[in-house]
Amino acid sequence: MRAFVRLLALLCTLLLAACGKPPVYQQESFVFGTSVQITIYGTSEDQAKAATASILADLDRLHARLHAWHPSDITRLNQAFAAGQSAQADPEMISILQQAKSYAERADQLFDPAIGDLVAAWGFHNDTFAPVLPDPEKLKALVAAHPTLDDLRFDGPNVSSTNPDVNIDLGGFKGFALDRAAAYLRKHHIYNALINIGGNVLALGKKGDAPWKVGLQHPRKPGAMAVITLADGESIGTSGDYERYFEVDGKRYCHLIDPRTGWPAQTMQAATVIAPASREAGAISDALTKPVFIGGLEHAVGYATRFGVKDVLIVANDGSVYLTPSMQARVEWLITPPHVYRLR
Repeated sequence: MRAFVRLLALLCTLLLAACGKPPVYQQESFVFGTSVQITIYGTSEDQAKAATASILADLDRLHARLHAWHPSDITRLNQAFAAGQSAQADPEMISILQQAKSYAERADQLFDPAIGDLVAAWGFHNDTFAPVLPDPEKLKALVAAHPTLDDLRFDGPNVSSTNPDVNIDLGGFKGFALDRAAAYLRKHHIYNALINIGGNVLALGKKGDAPWKVGLQHPRKPGAMAVITLADGESIGTSGDYERYFEVDGKRYCHLIDPRTGWPAQTMQAATVIAPASREAGAISDALTKPVFIGGLEHAVGYATRFGVKDVLIVANDGSVYLTPSMQARVEWLITPPHVYRLR
């Protein structure tokens, strides 16, 4: 799922060390089918370069393990489930699946990494998306199968499913990799950095005397609609209908599938949350945006509360913005929305 917070030009790439100021090191790559940026402040270039290389290598490794449609450890598990068999998984994979399972339960399964067959039916298991609607009867059958991660059974290193229609797709759960990257940086005594994986961003420390700032992408216009400040350890995530989508007869169909209907959710243009500092801030900021987006305005605060989140911003289908009081206090508008309402 492609979130959309982008770093602004505020992330200076000049050689500040030449001016007597601590340096900023930034490296960009392409992992998980999305853009990745790592920015480190106040560390020697050699140390920053080595740490960044290690993180990017780990992300590449995870991408290969978790790919939903190219041969991977995930597709091997899915094949076993479809055949009614169990398969072995190592502790890392089991930990990822169990964390995702816990979040899915908290989200009433509106965050549901088990609906890979539905995602594929809409054509989103491809790099490009054909403007073709799936067979409604096929969608009904996939919804009726009701696959969830609750169907998984863990027996030591063995994983099985009581439901052969479970097809795991962790594309909407890349935020856990933010937490891994942050833990690696802390372990290597790097405490001031900004990690961006496909628009989900986690902040460590500050950029000198100033906090890190990120730009919030406008869902219908190029560039940022607002600037938001992040405190140490916070993570911001967004789900929107504007990056992975296609149109048929002027109607937009995005990759955020409502598992209750089998159809893309059309409740809003974008949902953004800020997870408070914790060892799971990145994972929470990614997973939570799905029930907020799919569940709609009336349930957004309820789901956020379940995940310990107070900062929520929603861009409605008419471009109006709804935000919680705590989020309103930290947003600097670059493009003023047509209407701004308090989200309660």
